[in-house]
Amino acid sequence: MKRHTPTWLNDAVFYQIYPQSFYDTNGDGIGDLPGVIAKLDYIASLGVSAIWLNPFFVSPFNDAGYDVADYYKVAPRYGSNDDVRELCEQAHARDIRVIFDLVVGHCSWEHPWFVASCREEPNAYSDWFIWTDSVWAPAPAGMEIIRGYSPRMGGYMTNFFVSQPAFNFGFAHPDPRYPWQQPVDAPGPRAVRAEVKDIIRYWFDMGADGFRADMALSLVKGDLDRRATAEVWREIRAWLDTDYPEHVMIAEGGSPAVSIAGGGFHIDFCLPWSMPAYNSLFRKRVGNEGGSAAGVDAYSFSVFDGLGHGNVREFMDAYLRHYARTRDYGFISIPEGNHDLHPRISHGRNSEEILQVFLFTMTMPGVPFLYYGDEIGMRTVEGLPCTEGSFERAGVRTPMQWDDSPNAGFSTAPADKLYLPIDPAPDRPTVGAQQDDPESLLNQMRALISLRRSHLALRADAGFQLLYAERGRMPIVYQRQGDGQRVIVAINPTGQQAAVALDLPGVASAPKALWGFADAFRKDATQWRIELPAASGGIYEVA
Repeated sequence: MKRHTPTWLNDAVFYQIYPQSFYDTNGDGIGDLPGVIAKLDYIASLGVSAIWLNPFFVSPFNDAGYDVADYYKVAPRYGSNDDVRELCEQAHARDIRVIFDLVVGHCSWEHPWFVASCREEPNAYSDWFIWTDSVWAPAPAGMEIIRGYSPRMGGYMTNFFVSQPAFNFGFAHPDPRYPWQQPVDAPGPRAVRAEVKDIIRYWFDMGADGFRADMALSLVKGDLDRRATAEVWREIRAWLDTDYPEHVMIAEGGSPAVSIAGGGFHIDFCLPWSMPAYNSLFRKRVGNEGGSAAGVDAYSFSVFDGLGHGNVREFMDAYLRHYARTRDYGFISIPEGNHDLHPRISHGRNSEEILQVFLFTMTMPGVPFLYYGDEIGMRTVEGLPCTEGSFERAGVRTPMQWDDSPNAGFSTAPADKLYLPIDPAPDRPTVGAQQDDPESLLNQMRALISLRRSHLALRADAGFQLLYAERGRMPIVYQRQGDGQRVIVAINPTGQQAAVALDLPGVASAPKALWGFADAFRKDATQWRIELPAASGGIYEVA
């Protein structure tokens, strides 16, 4: 039985904004919420229906804001809570929903709740975090425990960095050898779950339309099959379906069959750390260290690469298993990029090749997400120092490139005061340079998004049938259908011409090109022959 899903998700396209790198309005070198408000008309011009903002809450920024020190207050460098309310109002006036980041697997070690839990004497927050009962005992296998940080007799468990203590959602199977491992229904875990609801309620009432849950499947510990964690999210989903039925919860789980079918999320992503086959699409490395072989670029074994070495079945076989288990419950997103995925999608690709990536992500089932700057082909800036825990990811988090003015129009601050450096290349892509060129990557993306949102056969829940996807062969061909409409998508991401002959029942005349290469179909005896030039593809409507 299908679950209730907010109706607006069916034609949704999300635009991810890294707020500190989007647009700076006060000249301090850091993007801010007024900057997002100032650029809402541009965002609306893309045709997207929702924006997702990375964390903007009070934080010491040891992990770029994914170490929250106050869940109810905007960090001053981004603005104020009033700016959040105005952003939501202004976005809603443009029919754009606003999604925030929910980081509740852990918080900052500067959060008052954790500071209180560090005290020797028991208090209301002692059991909000996972503490062992001795600083002398070794940590159980597979657990990261920090000892000697505070006077409390014990060590705390981290979720990622040392500065990110894990909240106590309990243990799925507490080990009697470690009495500090609490069950999921202990008072501490129950209090934490209640606080998560309070955080969600606060920002929903402020105007937010949903949350993307960071490390969504990391909550309950010792939860190998993730069923206990899924139960936490199912409880939250049941509450939302009653009190906020048109709001959405998006998982950073990377395992849609668990987070959507089991956990009640509306959307989950294909992500490399939980679904390794995802990397085969755009970022498959060769060699143990991701180096190159015989002069071949490190990423040239991806499916969407000009050399054609990739194996499309590697992704499709994994995807279809998740799709079969989730299509009645929610949506899978295949992101082309985000703040964690290195390098940017433009790496090693020209505009035509980038467009084939977008043709794929915008026409597959589920809900597409577009990472800021990728719509103009922004490049990875290599060799940047670690900034706020970014490490190599700094290169995909550089400021948005608006025009050819100083700092690419991102900020009036001196260049050495910017959050991250601007791409120094003289030919760096900008919005201004592409705005009025109908053939630019920016405007081709706008056309794709418009087509995605206006055709019933391309909606999130429209039917999907894989027609051709073979190892070592191109093109990729699939069909989408819904509400009496039927389209065929054919993609050749390689640098050589590709062709295939297929039986296409019910196709009496050559399908009409809605976007892309116009003359792809030829009748060949009893079959249809689909021929595509190098780095080309299209969306074709079946009459």
